[in-house]
Amino acid sequence: MRKEDKLINIISNSLVDLPSPSSLSYFWNFGSLLGVFLGIQIFSGLFLAFHFSGDINLSFDSIIHMMRDVNYGWFLRVIHANGASMFFLLMYIHMGRGLYYGSYRFKKTWLSGTTILLLSMATAFLGYVLPWGQMSFWAATVITNLLSAIPYIGVMMVEWIWGGFAVGNPTLTRFFSFHFILPFVIMFMVVLHLFFLHETGSGNPVGASSDCDKINFHPYYSIKDLYGFAFFFILFLMICIMTPYIFMDVENFISSDPLVTPVHIQPEWYFLFAYTILRSVPSKIGGVVALVMSVIILYFLPFFMYQKFRSTYFYYLMKYIFWIFFINWLLLTWIGACIVEMPYMGIGIIFSIVYFFMYIIFWLMYNIQDIFFV
Repeated sequence: MRKEDKLINIISNSLVDLPSPSSLSYFWNFGSLLGVFLGIQIFSGLFLAFHFSGDINLSFDSIIHMMRDVNYGWFLRVIHANGASMFFLLMYIHMGRGLYYGSYRFKKTWLSGTTILLLSMATAFLGYVLPWGQMSFWAATVITNLLSAIPYIGVMMVEWIWGGFAVGNPTLTRFFSFHFILPFVIMFMVVLHLFFLHETGSGNPVGASSDCDKINFHPYYSIKDLYGFAFFFILFLMICIMTPYIFMDVENFISSDPLVTPVHIQPEWYFLFAYTILRSVPSKIGGVVALVMSVIILYFLPFFMYQKFRSTYFYYLMKYIFWIFFINWLLLTWIGACIVEMPYMGIGIIFSIVYFFMYIIFWLMYNIQDIFFV
C-alpha cells in the first residue's frame, strides 16, 4: 500500500469512522470550534504581522496605519482582536463542560487541555501589549512586576524580561517574538490533545463507558459541528462588523505615556476572574500565588477525582454545586472590572475564597461518594 493510501486510511479511520458515543450533545461541538478559531487567529495574525513594527516609537502608529491605509486592514485587526475573546469564550465553555461531566477522568487529555489554556493565556497577554497603548503599557508593567514577589531572584527576573530597568523597546520586541511563536506551540499541543482523546474516546452526558453504544463520527457529528460553526461564525461576524470595539478598552486608543497612569488598570475580560483573586490578597506574594493557583489548580483534578463510578445522588448534587461555581466565576469577572474600592474589594475577597473552596467541595463530594455509595 502506498504512503498516500495509508494516510487517507488513517484520516478516514480517525475522523470519518471514529466511534463516538450516541448521546453527545451540542456541548461537544466546542472542541472543533476552538480548532477553527485557532486557525482564524493564526492566519489573521500572520497578515497583521506583515504591517506591524515591533518598536515603541512605531508600534502605535503601525496599528493606525493598518486601520486606515491597508486594504481591509481594519477588518483583519478587528477579527484578530475579537477572535481572542471568542476563542476564550469557547474555551471556557469547553472546559466548563469537561468539569460538569467529569472529563478530568481522562488524565492525559485533561492535562494537555489545561496546558493549552495556560499557553493561550500567555499568548493573549503578550498580544495585548503589542498595540502599545496606555492600557497595553501599564498592563505589561503591572503583570511583569508580579515576578518581583519571588524571593531573591524576583527583581533580577523582572529586569531580565524587561531588557532594562523599565518596560521599553527590548520588552516589546521580545513580546512580539513570543506572541508569534506560541500559537505554533499551541498547535502542537492541540495535536497531542487530539491524540490522547482518540486513545480513550470522548466522554458522554450519560456517563456510560461501554463501547456498545457507539456511532460513526460522520455524518452524525460532522453535520452537528457544521451547525455549531455556522452559528458562532455568524455571531462573530456580527460582533466584528456592528460592534467591533466592544471588547477593547478606551485607554488603549491613546498612545502609551509612562508619566500618566490610567485611573483603573484592568486586563481583558477573560482574565478578570484571576485579576480579582490577585487583588483580593493583601500580600503581594500571596496574591501572585493565588493568581497562579486559580489556573494551576485544574492540573490537580485528575489526581483527586479519578473515580469512574458516579451515583445518581452524587450526579444531581454535583450539578447544583457546579452552577454555584459558575455563578461565582461570573461574579469574580464582574468584580474585576469594578474600581478597587469598597464594597467591591470586600465582595471580591468573599468570591475569591468561595472559588477555591468549591474545589475542596468537589474533592469532598468524591470522598463522600466512596464512603456512602460504593
